[in-house]
Amino acid sequence: MAHLADDRALVLLSGGQDSTVCLGWALNRYAHVETIGFDYGQRHRVELACRQVIRERLAGGICGPGELGEDHLVQLDALGAISETAMTRDVAIATDETGLPTTFVPGRNLIFLSFAAALAYRRGCRHIVLGVCETDFSGYPDCRDDTIKAMQVALNLGMDARFVLQTPLMWQDKAATFALAEKIGGARFVDLVVEETHTCYLGDRSLRHPWGYGCGTCPACSLRAAGWARWQGETPAD
Repeated sequence: MAHLADDRALVLLSGGQDSTVCLGWALNRYAHVETIGFDYGQRHRVELACRQVIRERLAGGICGPGELGEDHLVQLDALGAISETAMTRDVAIATDETGLPTTFVPGRNLIFLSFAAALAYRRGCRHIVLGVCETDFSGYPDCRDDTIKAMQVALNLGMDARFVLQTPLMWQDKAATFALAEKIGGARFVDLVVEETHTCYLGDRSLRHPWGYGCGTCPACSLRAAGWARWQGETPAD
């Protein structure tokens, strides 16, 4: 069985709000934290540039005593090549005949977790942290708690390991995520989340809103704007 250290964690860092808060959460709990990101030809690949800025700012100890270790960027062009979705093609964001949004990339989180676990195995990280949730999300089946629990079982059996898949936001809405950021790192961390993370599906960073940058109309922007308004005690805009 692989030797996995309880004080080492690997965070799936996309460059978005949720994964950034999860990185802060991990730095507040584990002695050594590494990050992994994926370039799969995503339409909003500006998030990959945001990752590096986020890491640079968090290296200063905003969120706790944990050491921010290496970053690992994995090229997954094949996933984008086989995905006919609004996340990988210039097509409209809508709901398809199955009831799922066209932004759903089938198998994405399953593939991400498989690669993350393979890396965590080599790096000795017991904890794999990701920012999926069932509360404020777009209905993706691979973000559900049951899916993550099943993946943990499969990865541990397949690698003869004892990984722990940590999902600190699973039952948190976006308002609670902003509140958690403040609890972890105070106003400085909230400011980082607002200014440096990217959530907009269209990759738009030309428009600055109170909650951050984005087109302001896609589902990801709408969720983030509504969460910010609830956290601020405001009435969300229609």
